[in-house]
Amino acid sequence: MSVDHQHKQDHAQHDCCQSVEQPWYQNKIFILTLVLLLLVALSYVVPILVPFRENLLMYFKVIWRPALLGLFLGGLIEHFIPQQYISQVLAQHKKRTILYAVGLGFFASTCSHGILALSMQLYKKGASTSAVVAFLLASPWANLPLTLMLLGFFGVVKALYIILVAIVIALTTGMVFQWMEHHHFVERNKKSLEYDAAFSIGKDIKKRFRNYHLSTEQVKNDLAGIFRGALGLADMILWWTLIGLALASLAGAYVPSGIFQHYMGPTFLGMLVTLGVATVIEVCSEGTAPLAFEIFRQTGALGNSFVFLMAGVATDYTEIGILWQNIGRRTAILLPVITVPQILFWGVIANSIFK
Repeated sequence: MSVDHQHKQDHAQHDCCQSVEQPWYQNKIFILTLVLLLLVALSYVVPILVPFRENLLMYFKVIWRPALLGLFLGGLIEHFIPQQYISQVLAQHKKRTILYAVGLGFFASTCSHGILALSMQLYKKGASTSAVVAFLLASPWANLPLTLMLLGFFGVVKALYIILVAIVIALTTGMVFQWMEHHHFVERNKKSLEYDAAFSIGKDIKKRFRNYHLSTEQVKNDLAGIFRGALGLADMILWWTLIGLALASLAGAYVPSGIFQHYMGPTFLGMLVTLGVATVIEVCSEGTAPLAFEIFRQTGALGNSFVFLMAGVATDYTEIGILWQNIGRRTAILLPVITVPQILFWGVIANSIFK
């Protein structure tokens, strides 16, 4: 490995760890967690806060397992997957890179907030901005577990429409971002290593496997490495996740559900309202899938349900905030700019076909 490659890896490891080297009482996650816990405690003496507490706990129950799974998988990637692997597969400026990213997203069995953790870990390891965006868009609504859930809710034809169009949007957006990345219109990942045609991932895995010696000490080192990777990743995303939980809980507690049902009919205005609602209350794919079906059941508008599912990923402030902080403001701003027109277009098509 070249000195330049090693320097980039050392720099990436430094970036991973430096964010957690601050006093615990100054950590934003600790401060926000403390505020939320105080509001929950106050809700037992201030009745008006009871709905907020109930919604916060409901959302927390929905996302804590997939979020922890995402952090754990991110820790595994940080500890076991060399940066060169990610750069070889997800950093090339070729169309197949986007196909790989979308395919990886399809097989990533976790919800949107778990996917945020995985995507940021892939970015830290050298994945291109366009690959990360494609991965983010493909994962929550095209992954295998949710495919089965959508089939159960909507039936085969309608569910396949949602899933296939989600993949199309992920591919299209990834390709657009790849073009913009190539022309420096969006941020490029400085952690990506140069493509090495002579490097074989398969041969390197075999070599590492032969040199790996299982022992109690090795297992302890591996667990410690996974924990450090997950901790560094948590410091990147949990702040925004907690903000998302708080805002979603406020919306769920104090905005009457009848307003949503009344204004989210099968019209273009109804889809715009749905878009706004999805921006506020999108928390987890497994949690919002039933809500999307309820929209369809109440309004008969499959397009609105699709907008609710897909726009939640594309316009979610948690996701945009994490992209802004870790990749750059141009990527964060252009994600909804590029995806929302596509989502509304396919939503209109769905309402026209499935009347």
